[in-house]
Amino acid sequence: MTTSRVHGRRRAARPSARRSAERQTLTAAGRAGFAARGVVYVLIGVLAVRIALGNGGGTADRQGALAQVAAGPFGKAMLWALVVGFGCMALWRGARAVLGRGPRRNAASRVLDGGRALFYAAVCWATAVFAVGGGQGSSGNAQSRDWTASALKLSYGQVLVGAGGCLLIGIGAVLAVRAAMRSFLKQLDTGSMSHRTEQVVTALGVGGGVARGVVFAAAGVFILVAAVHFDPHEAKGVDATLRSFTQTPVGPWLLVAVAIGLVLFGVFSFASARWRRL
Repeated sequence: MTTSRVHGRRRAARPSARRSAERQTLTAAGRAGFAARGVVYVLIGVLAVRIALGNGGGTADRQGALAQVAAGPFGKAMLWALVVGFGCMALWRGARAVLGRGPRRNAASRVLDGGRALFYAAVCWATAVFAVGGGQGSSGNAQSRDWTASALKLSYGQVLVGAGGCLLIGIGAVLAVRAAMRSFLKQLDTGSMSHRTEQVVTALGVGGGVARGVVFAAAGVFILVAAVHFDPHEAKGVDATLRSFTQTPVGPWLLVAVAIGLVLFGVFSFASARWRRL
């Protein structure tokens, strides 16, 4: 009887140990993904600040950020580290979509995580192509125009593009509002932070999240305008969207403010890599 009980406990412990190992692996993947996201957002923000101040050469988007990484010390190794990070983010998001449990894991949450997994898988692939010397390819601005032009050629293409623009505006608004309401704190282990650290992370999340939402919404507005005018050249990528902020009445200072916000969001991503509940 004693021997059978021991064997039974061992068999029961094996699945538990396996689940624990899988959870630790996914947690590490998620943290690596947030760190990679942070690197890209910080670099985009820095590039945008340089553009606003008239010192910028590259493009303030993901491709421009990768070019900056490649030009830096250990550029090739850093690029491959980003490839791994984005791949890890895709893995973590995909696992949440398929395996996530809990009262909040409804169909909408799973679909959202699934979409994010596909997005980061695409980013991972594009970064890998860049790392092996495939070049930057078309700029983000050109890609936005090309995708819009292709969509406008479809049946009801104008409606589809307009709906896409409205969706992007809505996403930007939601991101900004949720950041302003500090909803992200529910996803962080604030109990392990000091009071000062929590204040700093909160400021990073609010400022960075609002800036990120503004960029999404502005890009959506340009897509909507492209649909209304039936002109794909009205659509803009991240770089052109950011540059458009310099054409407002406050001149380049709006771009400076948004760019600093993007840097804050990048630093907040590093904080998420450390304190987010995964």
